[in-house]
Amino acid sequence: MTNSKVVPEAREALNKFKYEVASEVGVTLKDGYNGNLSSRDAGRIGGNMVRKLIQQAESQMK
Repeated sequence: MTNSKVVPEAREALNKFKYEVASEVGVTLKDGYNGNLSSRDAGRIGGNMVRKLIQQAESQMK
């Protein structure tokens, strides 16, 4: 499996979404490489992103 986006045009929106979620959970991201980010913080960001995307999809299905 690759990490390529199904819709490449969505890259900017997903990046913006990542920064919004990081801010909500209290994690500071800098532009570019964030190699100093702990696994725990990265997981919090990713998990919350997935949770919000699922909630949005479920609400659209109603």
